[in-house]
Amino acid sequence: MPTISIFYGIVVRMFFNDHAPPHFHAQYGEFTAEVAIDTLVVLRGALPRRALGLVLDWAELHRAELLQNWELCRQHRHPQQIAPLQ
Repeated sequence: MPTISIFYGIVVRMFFNDHAPPHFHAQYGEFTAEVAIDTLVVLRGALPRRALGLVLDWAELHRAELLQNWELCRQHRHPQQIAPLQ
């Protein structure tokens, strides 16, 4: 499971050949969530409100890169790093 970004203690990853819809995994401490790239809706899991807000802000800024990484992972290719939230 490649890590594509880390910011404010949040680790963002994607799995190779993961199930649809296109999504990424965010982990903050013991909390984890799967977030849909197209809609930015939490599909599974939960994050604390502040961490979720940061993740959603970051994902909105990098949606095109996330979709590109989703395609790379579907092809079993290593995704590109995405800049952290500043």
